[in-house]
Amino acid sequence: MYFFWAFFLGVSPVPWSWPVTPPAVVRRFEAPPQPWLAGHRGVDLAAPAGSVVRSAGAGIVVHARVLAGRGVVSVAHAGGLRLTYEPVTPAVAPGDVLAAGDPLGTLDAGHPGCPVRACLHWGVRTGEGYLDPLVLLGLGRVRLLPVLPTVEQRG
Repeated sequence: MYFFWAFFLGVSPVPWSWPVTPPAVVRRFEAPPQPWLAGHRGVDLAAPAGSVVRSAGAGIVVHARVLAGRGVVSVAHAGGLRLTYEPVTPAVAPGDVLAAGDPLGTLDAGHPGCPVRACLHWGVRTGEGYLDPLVLLGLGRVRLLPVLPTVEQRG
């Protein structure tokens, strides 16, 4: 199943890994019915505050600073994927090249909506759309997208 999604998303079939250990999914991805409506554009993973947050795959840090009062780290990956981790106290800087499993920083407590003391919000974006990060690990729910007409069909 992973290789299908890797091909579909245009990413190389390299292993992805959990960003925190041990992972405990406390809130799943909930795609909004329309891009501008409410939804949960990632998964929340419970872990102890102060846990090391690691890059789920090889990439380049494109953002590592406080945004809206929370530390946010974003990493660009092959195939146009951007993975975002929050709330994190960054230990990396934009431009840093990462291997899968390299530390990004430490998990901060107090993520809004988290049912436990500390949760990592882990999101994946491709282009203008969001994906379930669990798909990278072969654990995401299958979501069928509408078939859009080709240029020839539109006339």
